[in-house]
Amino acid sequence: MSTERILVTYLTQAKDLQKKAEGIAVGMTVGSWTDLPLAKQEQLRSYLGEVAHIAPLDVLETGETRGLITISYPSACFTPDIPSLLTGVFGKLSMDGKIKLLDISLPPAFLERFSGPKYGIHGVRERLGVFDRPLFMSIFKSCTGLSLEELEVQFRAQAEGGVDLIKDDEIFFQDDKAPFLTRIKRFKEIGEDVAQKTGKPVLYAANLTGPSTKLIDKAKQAIEAGASCLLFNGLVYGLDLLQQLAEDPDITVPIMAHPALAGAFYPSADYGIAAPLLLGTLQRLAGADLVLFPSPYGNVAMAQTDASQLVQQLISSSGSLKPSFPVPSAGIHPGMVPKLYQDFGLDQVINAGGGVHGHPKGAAAGGTAFLAAIEATLQGKKLSDTATEHEALRLALDKWGGHS
Repeated sequence: MSTERILVTYLTQAKDLQKKAEGIAVGMTVGSWTDLPLAKQEQLRSYLGEVAHIAPLDVLETGETRGLITISYPSACFTPDIPSLLTGVFGKLSMDGKIKLLDISLPPAFLERFSGPKYGIHGVRERLGVFDRPLFMSIFKSCTGLSLEELEVQFRAQAEGGVDLIKDDEIFFQDDKAPFLTRIKRFKEIGEDVAQKTGKPVLYAANLTGPSTKLIDKAKQAIEAGASCLLFNGLVYGLDLLQQLAEDPDITVPIMAHPALAGAFYPSADYGIAAPLLLGTLQRLAGADLVLFPSPYGNVAMAQTDASQLVQQLISSSGSLKPSFPVPSAGIHPGMVPKLYQDFGLDQVINAGGGVHGHPKGAAAGGTAFLAAIEATLQGKKLSDTATEHEALRLALDKWGGHS
């Protein structure tokens, strides 16, 4: 089989998995085969899908077999963009009963046609000068409806707490009280002021919103105003637009992808697109430098196995693509740090909202509690032992508890 083929794996069920797979292979490529004249078959052969593998899992009460099928698609059927891929391997097929798209494996020559993340894990670390620990990000307690002055207070407190990144809320669209470019300029000034005192830079991920036709120009305006990172709802606006942003040479800051709308795709066992593919492979392919995803610990928890596979899709070797920073989100407080490190390792961004702002002594203390927890974890110390000499961490553990 040619290496210039794309392998796509599905979970489905049918009376005859072989027949189902053959129908997909033909129907999603040339449309029909056995009814074609021999001359036409020869003309279209290089575009014909093939059944690569079938793995039955179990027989259902309906008499159908549930199993995995892998289809080999000629890369000649696709252009190097995500709309082409998703339409070609799952477009009309997504409406064909119980079928879930699990994985897409691209051949090296086709993969090289995607630029992927412009900065990736190492590039983000370089901007912060932090290479020996997980990064730490906080989010605004709230954004919409607050004045610029109120947001400035929140931003300064978070920066003074020692965070590496601060991000807008992904629902921050109505920003008339704190206009996009105005707050970027002001937060840059505050960040530089705090950095002079602490010696630590902070990246601010401003939420890029508005009509899609204007977003690339708006992103460039943000960078001119001093933006150091952009937050983007890639599944809502489209992964193709994320790819355009990432590939534009004038967009010279990291892009952070938010998983808004992802729950419409991955939670079902029988339908949709698997989380590791949706929020791992595809986000990285589109060019996200940092990718938020639901942690296994919060009220919108992702299954641990899915989260672990997702992280591997973001950080593993994948041709020329730089790895993307995984950002587990929701349910995170300082006591969770050992668990986060155990589950996701060094190359992650620990992300917290309530775990920072809900600290009994405020957001700045919340930040220092997290950093103390990260340092203790890397040194192999119990958080409870470190807390005896670190008040902010002790107060955090008293409030939220801990895993070590």
